[in-house]
Amino acid sequence: MAREPSYYETDALLAQYLAFHYAPRRELLPHRDGPVSAFAFPVRVVSENLDVRRLPKDARALDLGCAVGRSSFELARHCTEVVGIDLSQRFIDAATRLRRRGDVGYRLIEEWELTVPAVARVPKSIRRDRVAFEVGDATALRADLGSFDVVVISNLLDRLNDPRRCLRRLSSLVRPGGQLIITSPFTWLESFTPRSRWLGGFLRNGRPVRSFETLRELLADDFRLVRRRDMPFLIREHRRKFQWTVADATVWRRA
Repeated sequence: MAREPSYYETDALLAQYLAFHYAPRRELLPHRDGPVSAFAFPVRVVSENLDVRRLPKDARALDLGCAVGRSSFELARHCTEVVGIDLSQRFIDAATRLRRRGDVGYRLIEEWELTVPAVARVPKSIRRDRVAFEVGDATALRADLGSFDVVVISNLLDRLNDPRRCLRRLSSLVRPGGQLIITSPFTWLESFTPRSRWLGGFLRNGRPVRSFETLRELLADDFRLVRRRDMPFLIREHRRKFQWTVADATVWRRA
């Protein structure tokens, strides 16, 4: 059974994601040694994958599974309208406050119940008024969303109850010639996705089924693969415990 949406409504997870999206390097990792290439992942999802040259003047973007919104704000550097959607009400509330005020305070976990004050800030160079956030289910999006020149799906597929259902909607969301950016570490867990709906990570008739190959097969009719690369990222749990993960990042172009 998929995990309850309330999993992402806790203070601890909100603080973790605000740090993941907005904390400066030394605040996120207060140690000399560390994986430098894994910092600022939500920023890099846009800066390292979006082909700005292919965007029209009035580009429209969708950040699906936006969490607390940093990639949405980065898209606003290049797009005149950005829609950020996430299932978590707490995440969307925080992202909306960041849109309105430019910053939001939170408690960064140091050691279990011990915390220190921190502030998430949107860079002043970003047009926050270009972004709108809303609560929504990536597998049951509202019908009147329209279409987009860019769609970003970052570290979301392996947290969906039915990832194929989300992927089937993409042909109507991405405009012809538009860009689709997908990142995922493909960490399939039955607490989020029933095993029968995993894209990969298992054997079928004695042969390995890998998530990227399934993803490519599902997108083949409407999208062309432009680029594939590894993208590491770092999530801080507390001052001495971190998650270092490598996402499979792919960029696609709508036929």
